[in-house]
Amino acid sequence: MDYKTSLVLEGGGLRGAYTAGCLSWLLDNNLEFDNAYGISTGAIHLCSYLLKSKNFLRIISTQYINDKSSIGASAVLRCGRIVDYDYLFNTLFIDTVQFPFSRLKDIKANGYIGLYELEKGGTEYHPIQEICLKELQASTTLPIIGKVMEINKDRHILDGGITEMLPIKQALKDGCKKHLVIATKPIDFVRKPSKKFVVDLMKLVYPKWPSVSEDYSIRDKNYIDQISRIKDVIDRGDGLYICPSRKTNVTRLNGSREDLEDLYELGYNDMEAQKEKIFALFK
Repeated sequence: MDYKTSLVLEGGGLRGAYTAGCLSWLLDNNLEFDNAYGISTGAIHLCSYLLKSKNFLRIISTQYINDKSSIGASAVLRCGRIVDYDYLFNTLFIDTVQFPFSRLKDIKANGYIGLYELEKGGTEYHPIQEICLKELQASTTLPIIGKVMEINKDRHILDGGITEMLPIKQALKDGCKKHLVIATKPIDFVRKPSKKFVVDLMKLVYPKWPSVSEDYSIRDKNYIDQISRIKDVIDRGDGLYICPSRKTNVTRLNGSREDLEDLYELGYNDMEAQKEKIFALFK
C-alpha cells in the first residue's frame, strides 16, 4: 500500500455521541487507520477507539458526558464556569467510569489530539501516547465555558477547536491520501461569524493571550477553509464525509440520556448504510 489512510474526527460536545456510535461500528468491522486525529470531544472518543473499547465509547457518550453535576448550575456553583471539567474528568471519567488513561501510552496506532497553545497562538497536534491527563482534559475545554488548563507557568492550553474544527489540514500535511471524516454537522452547514460581544469578552478574559480572541474572530473563515479541503478530497474520490442523516434533539451542551442513545445508534446505523463506500477507502 503506497498511501496512508486517515480518520478525522470533529468535536461537538454532547453531539459527539454520534461520533462514538460511528467508531463503535469501525471496531465491529475491524477497521484501522494509519493516522487518526481528534478535536475536542472527538479526542476523547478517539482514545476509546484506539483502546478498542466499545464500552467506553458508549457509556461516556450516553451516560456520563451530560451529567448534571458537571454542566449547568451545579458547575457554576462549584467552579464558576458552565462546565466543571475537573469534575467531569477526575470524578466521572477517571474515578467512576475508570477510564484507563495509563493505557494510552501503550497504544501502537498513530493517534493525535489537537490542543490550542495560548502562548504560541494556534493549534498543535500531540501523539496520544505522550499526552498527560491535563492535556486530555484541556483538549475538550471550551474558552469562556471552562477554565484554562495550566500545564506549567509557561504553557496554557484549551480546546483545539478554536482554530481546527475538522482536523483535515493536519491529515493532509502528514501525507495521508485517503480520508474518513466523521462530523457532527452536515457538510453544507454554514458557520456564522463570531459575535462581537463574545470576541470582546474573550479579550477581557484572556488579556495575556490576544491570539484567543483573534483566532476566534475568524473561526468561520477557518471552518470554510477546512470544509473546502474536505470537499476537494471527496471530489478526487479520496474521502468520505459521514454526518447525522437526520436531525436529533442533542445540542452541544444539552441532551437527555434517551436522546444521546438515539444519536449513538444513528451514528452506528449511518456507518452501516455507507459500509461499501467506507470499505472502498481501504482498497
